[in-house]
Amino acid sequence: MIVEQMMKKNVLTLQPSNTIKDAITILDKNRIRHIPITNEIGTVIGIVTDRDIKKATPSLLMKDQDQQHNFLDTEIVEIMTKNPMIGHPLDFVEEVAIIFYEQKIGCLPIVSGGQLVGIVTETDLLYKYIELTGAHQPGSHIEVRVPNRAGVLFEVSKVFYEHKINVLSVLVYPDSQNDDNKILVFRVKTMNPLRIIEDLRKEGFDVLWPNIPGMTI
Repeated sequence: MIVEQMMKKNVLTLQPSNTIKDAITILDKNRIRHIPITNEIGTVIGIVTDRDIKKATPSLLMKDQDQQHNFLDTEIVEIMTKNPMIGHPLDFVEEVAIIFYEQKIGCLPIVSGGQLVGIVTETDLLYKYIELTGAHQPGSHIEVRVPNRAGVLFEVSKVFYEHKINVLSVLVYPDSQNDDNKILVFRVKTMNPLRIIEDLRKEGFDVLWPNIPGMTI
């Protein structure tokens, strides 16, 4: 999946001459946490977040009203993160997720032809993961340890096919105990996977989850 398929396209922006008060108003009114800052030709030059504002806010112990007023009138160029990382609409979502993880950022402006065309946030990535794995749909979670060889996914999938069970998603990750194996994680559209598990074991597959002692059919 590419970023263009999941990014938010109607992005609220401010310019560096806007004030902290302007930023607070937009954040609160629209229940968002990030605002890209663009110049007069629409180029992204910064990011302001709710965290930036909290860090810059004078202590509540200070009762000087003039100081509070001056703070709200401060231009956001003074507190924004300048020259933020940006993405492109054709970037792969997996690559963007790595950027979020390695750079510890909360959002990524998406730019094409020098212009802001969208934004992706960590919440967007989390929801997309939930959507892709089918975790938001009723179903069961099954983990199977298999040999790391060609065709094994097809062999396991035949068991689901024979039970006429719809597979919502499949994830593959390494077996931490043996490099010669892989762990297949299935999300299947059934609330009672016991007979599937029984047949997977009959076919010689190691079902890791569910693995309840004394479980019977």
